[in-house]
Amino acid sequence: MHPFKYKPTRVNTGDLRTPVTFYEDVADDGPEPGESEKNILFKAWAKVDHIWLKDLEIAKANGTLSDITITVRDPQADYIPINKHYLSIDAPEYMDKRYNIKHVQPDLQNKEFIKIVAGLTE
Repeated sequence: MHPFKYKPTRVNTGDLRTPVTFYEDVADDGPEPGESEKNILFKAWAKVDHIWLKDLEIAKANGTLSDITITVRDPQADYIPINKHYLSIDAPEYMDKRYNIKHVQPDLQNKEFIKIVAGLTE
């Protein structure tokens, strides 16, 4: 029989050090088509990772390798991320970059967090 050995969780609250903002674009007022305004939906602290190997297949299917994986505390009913939303990361390395949410999944190792895969928009 295999002995039980405690494995600490991959993410804990102390790892959430980067502020992120989730928003959606709002259509312009007027006759010209387009979107410009941001409607802020939710702000949270996150752990930002580059894409994991298991998520690389999703990135290849979407045609981008500049995807990131972020882990945030599960907001329950306060905010439900969908693929029509965008996020921005408030860090100098990600300044003026906006990411489109591509995939949302619960963290199966720790039910208190969700993982979000987002791709860089042009």
